Amino acid sequence: MNLIIIGTGSRGKVYARYAQEYGAKIIAAADANEEKLKDFAAKFNVPREGLYKSWEYVFKAEKFADAVIISTPDKVHYGPTMAALEKGYHVLLEKPMSPNEQECRDMVNKSLEKGLILMVCHVLRYAPFYEKLKEIIDEGRIGQIVNIQHTENVSYWHFAHSFVRGIFRNETISSPWILAKSCHDLDMITYLMNKKCKSVISNGNLMHFRKENAPDGAPEYCLDNCPHEKTCQYFAPALYLKQITDVTWPSDVISVDTSYVSRYEALKKGPYGRCVYKCDNDVVDHQSAIFEMEDGSTATFNMIGFSSENTRTIRIYGTKGDIRAHQGRNEIEIYDFLTGEKEVVKIDENSARRGHGGGDERLLKDFLDAVSGKPSEKKTSAVNSLQSHLMAFAAEKSRKEGREVEIKF
Repeated sequence: MNLIIIGTGSRGKVYARYAQEYGAKIIAAADANEEKLKDFAAKFNVPREGLYKSWEYVFKAEKFADAVIISTPDKVHYGPTMAALEKGYHVLLEKPMSPNEQECRDMVNKSLEKGLILMVCHVLRYAPFYEKLKEIIDEGRIGQIVNIQHTENVSYWHFAHSFVRGIFRNETISSPWILAKSCHDLDMITYLMNKKCKSVISNGNLMHFRKENAPDGAPEYCLDNCPHEKTCQYFAPALYLKQITDVTWPSDVISVDTSYVSRYEALKKGPYGRCVYKCDNDVVDHQSAIFEMEDGSTATFNMIGFSSENTRTIRIYGTKGDIRAHQGRNEIEIYDFLTGEKEVVKIDENSARRGHGGGDERLLKDFLDAVSGKPSEKKTSAVNSLQSHLMAFAAEKSRKEGREVEIKF
């Protein structure tokens, strides 16, 4: 199978690697960043004639591949997706679909009109941890779901990396946090409950990462002799310069060349070297939302950027029992009201070891199977994924306007 990758950053590389493991060929790639494009081409053996400095050039040519994987920034999803579908390509699209509600609806409608596969990278539907949760619920072991309490615990360093210094820090260049990061979690709520959401009320704000909270004497950049080097948990060199070789995420995204010298230079004046209290960030650092489903059941969602853990925790309350689940520990605890018995299910560590608890790899394989005509689940069709996006748009509207918002499908 021949694939085109649009957007050769971190996520593009993840999908390309898994695609090649399953026998697909990357015959073309596009990225406006020439350095990233060359690095990607070298890693995945993309021929020189298959390199494009813009996605527009890809779709000026007649169709020459089986499918397209789009992993550009959030606001550059709509254009290449619509162009790819118009040309007859099947598409795997990084989440979120778009920060614009109408664009999300347009992409869904275009895929249906063309009869083409449009899958969204809501990878958690493929993670063994969530597959097991879904199986337990569908077996009726806790009866009818009354409420889900879902918390996304984003570690303090991850939040600072991605949502204060990084590419998701500002709504003008990305999306609101509840869409950019937590559309995964809203998708899990709809997946596990298998119900449509009718309304939401949400609160949250940017409380901590503000200029007025900067410690006295803090410079614009950490390497400019910051006097708080030993007492600040966000000191950039401590996060990004620990690894000398075998550099991994998040240190490997601050510069294309991951050598120590290049990373050091990137921290001098690049976005990842800035003081976390002096960035151009505007996304919230905590948010809560209460969703009411069509049958009267509810889901409470909390996302927090000040955690020692980097994981998701879930409580599910049913009419016959309840569930406590911890993704980081790959552990699900089921309590039966009638018998008083408690069962603890452990997910095989090997099956959940790779990206997003094993979800990245399994989603990619399912997409390749679907494109090649093999049996596939297509759990993350754009039709399925649209609901979580509409929930995110409504939650953000509720947060900004201070009122309950109805959701219309």
